[in-house]
Order: sequence, then C-alpha cells, then structure tokens
Amino acid sequence: MKNHYLLSLACAALFYTGCGDKGDSSEGSATDTPKREISGSAITLSTEIPAEVIEGTPQPIKVPNLEQAPNSAPSMQVPEGTELVSLDKPVTSSDDFPLIGDISYLTDGDKQAGEGYFVELMDGLQWIQIDLEAPTTIEAIWLWHYHSQARAYHDVIVQVSDDPEFQEGVTTLFNNDFDNSADMGRGSDSPYVESRFGKLIDGRGTSAQYVRFYSNGNTSNDMNHYIEAEVYGR
Repeated sequence: MKNHYLLSLACAALFYTGCGDKGDSSEGSATDTPKREISGSAITLSTEIPAEVIEGTPQPIKVPNLEQAPNSAPSMQVPEGTELVSLDKPVTSSDDFPLIGDISYLTDGDKQAGEGYFVELMDGLQWIQIDLEAPTTIEAIWLWHYHSQARAYHDVIVQVSDDPEFQEGVTTLFNNDFDNSADMGRGSDSPYVESRFGKLIDGRGTSAQYVRFYSNGNTSNDMNHYIEAEVYGR
C-alpha cells in the first residue's frame, strides 16, 4: 500500500491551494528556525522533504500566537558527526489500538501524505514514544504530525528521558501548551501550522534513550496523528 502511494505521489505535481483562515492571532514568523552555538565543527542538518498534497476542506485555525507554515524547509546547525538515529527503532504509545495505521509508521522513513502513511490515535491527550535502544546525545528532532491539510495540534510536548516510564530524569525540549490543559506545565513555544516541511526542534545535546511526543487533538478534529519523527544524534 505504501509503495503504491509513494509511486503516485512521486508522479504528481500538485500545487498548494491555500490554508484557509488561520484565525485572528497570527504572530510568529513562518521561517523561524532553531539557533544554537556549536563548539567545534558543525554541519547544516537537512532531510528529504515530502511532496505537497493538500486534501479536504480547510478548517479555521483559531489559537493564540500561531506560527504560520514555513515557505521552505527549516535549517539548523548541528555538530559534525550527527546522524539519523531513529530509523526503524521500536515505537510504543498510550493508545494500544490506533484507529488508523500502525505506530511503527513513526520511524519507517516515509513522510508522504495520505492514508497508509499516518497513524491516528484516539482523542484526548495521547503520546507516542521512540526507543533509541541506547543513551544518545540528541542534537535535533524533526516531526511531522500531518500535512495534507493545514491544521495546528494542541498541547504538542516533546520530552526525552532515560526512563521509559518518564517518571525520572525528564527533559522537555518543546512545549506549546500555553494554557496548561495537559497539566504538564505551561509551555512557552508557539502553536504552529502543520506543513510538509515538518517541525524542527533543538535537541540541545541532551543525553537520553527515549523520546516521547504528546498531543491533544487538533484544530480540525479531536484525534491525534503522526506521520514521522526523525531523531538526530551522536
């Protein structure tokens, strides 16, 4: 099924048709990228960006301090020797029976849009987690929830830890839960519009074995979706 979708998408040249109403609050740059100082040799992180395919009727996105979808892929400097460490690594989640797809999609390397590429978890606050299988110095995380429709996901929180239960030694790398509705602390990061360029998050050189991603529905429906998460480290 995936190969069929990939072939179809590779042959398509679809043009972006608009994102609809982004709501009254649209603060935040569409081209903001993480910035960090690197001691020693550095390289510019890059990845394969999926084709653009927009489907369905856009829904209004009404959340405060909304960061608009970028016009190009974000970039980030990381230490030389940084590489993709999450491909095909084990995945677990808070939802034992996804409504659509399989949680293994999170690390399978496919970032295309459409059914067969995303996993849908039930409504409410849910998480999905990657086991890197060994403590790793995490330099960056690139995340795609869903990109065939412009939408923003609520309570996006990215945490890392050496504890698979996330009870001890937890470091939060990203949190846009501005009203603490997930009851995990108020976040200062901006909600953002999903796009094929994904969301690039600074790993800050944090050492951890497990990476956990939270979300709590989105501006189009109450469900939680994930296409791919790439963890880069050494």
